[in-house]
This record gives sequence, structure tokens and C-alpha cells, in this order.
Amino acid sequence: MRDLTELTDVEEPSWPLLSEALAASGVSMDVLPADPALGRATLLQLQVTARSWLGGLVLNCGGLVLDSGWLRIYGSPAADTSTGLPGASADLPSLAEVNEFPERFDPSWRPANGLVVGHDVLGGVFLVNGADPEAAGRPGRPGEIVYFAPDSLRWETLEVGHGEWLDWFLREGTDRFYDTLRWPGWRAESGLLGGTQGLSVVPFLWSAEARRDLHSTSRRAVPLAEILQLHRDFALKLDKVDPGFFGSP
Repeated sequence: MRDLTELTDVEEPSWPLLSEALAASGVSMDVLPADPALGRATLLQLQVTARSWLGGLVLNCGGLVLDSGWLRIYGSPAADTSTGLPGASADLPSLAEVNEFPERFDPSWRPANGLVVGHDVLGGVFLVNGADPEAAGRPGRPGEIVYFAPDSLRWETLEVGHGEWLDWFLREGTDRFYDTLRWPGWRAESGLLGGTQGLSVVPFLWSAEARRDLHSTSRRAVPLAEILQLHRDFALKLDKVDPGFFGSP
């Protein structure tokens, strides 16, 4: 068990490099201000160092909201919402909240089955695999990012770690990743959502009807937690497999 100083006072911390990547990115995004105390507490509970991009993000950043709120990447947001940021950026939850961290540091607690690091407005989940993905019913290797796809209701391995995943989105944006899951006017719809809301799509994205004609689906704003629970229920019903923890946005 490492103390906070061991986690923060490291050679080659990632934040300067990550800051450069954020500044150089051509992707539309809001970079949220951090709560330093929350960042330190989160880093301590995670037991990762500030050398990693995950550690650098939670220690120094309140989170990232990409493409008019379509993708939310969690950090340690300041409680002060007087910044005037719109939509999801105004009330984005923290990584600690989403992963139900203990209120006080607990050396025995670990996100054993994986750490949820991001959600999209459709109820897609980005998670860092835990130590035994197979036991948790997930593909990929320990430490790799996996994605729960709302159009298949299954976990998919992205075959990269958190740093490579984040760097890819900062360089490439979300267009290619979501090219089959967007419709004309999506940006206006996602931009109106709060940080704990998503878009309910009917017919469901995994249905034959939605696959044939995504543009004609009906969409409305609902709590993201409601969408995640629906995805879990249908995954259990259709595949007889529990997809596990999706986070608590």
C-alpha cells in the first residue's frame, strides 16, 4: 500500500504531456476544472501514480466532455458550477462517484471487476479491465479498455490501455468510433443533456428496425442510469449473461 506522496511525487508525471495533448487536440471538448482534494483522494484509493494518464487525469482534471456531451470521460470535478459551462459539463459526476468509491479511504477496497472511466449518451460504457476479466465475464486482458456496445449489448475489447484510448479520442475524436450510431441533428440533442442524462432510443439500437433505419428512431432524454439498467436487463434476458457493473452516473 503506497501513501499519497509515493503516488504524486514521481518522475515524469503525465499531466504536462496530457495537457499538451488537450491543447493540441482539434476535437471539440470542455476540460473541466478539478477539485484538488478529491483528485488526491481518488488517486490514493486507486493506488495508481501520477505517471499514468489515468492518475494524471483524476489528479488534475475534473473530466472531459467531448463532442457536445456525446462522450463523458470522468475525473475529479470541482463542486463550483459557476463556470458557465453548458449541458453535461455543468454537472458531470466524478470518477469516484461513478465507481462508488468508499467515502473515506479504505485500503481493502479495490474496483476488482473493472473501473468505469467513461460513458456515452447512448449508454455505452468504457471500462478498464480488472485483474481477472474472464472471471468477470469480459473479454480482453487486465488493464485493457473494453466497451459495452449499446447496439449489441455485449462487451468488446479495444485492445489498448487507458492512456492509448484517451490519446486516440483526443487525436481522432468520436466520429469514426460512432459512425454507424449517429443521425442528422445528433449534436443538438446531445448538447442539451445534463451530465447524468442519456438518450433513450426507440426502437432499441440492437433491434433490426434501428439497424435498418437509425434516422427514424425516436429519442428522448432520460437518466443515464435508467438506460444502463435497461441494457443490463435485456442482456440478461437475451443472452442469459450478466454484463456486470456499468457504473453509477
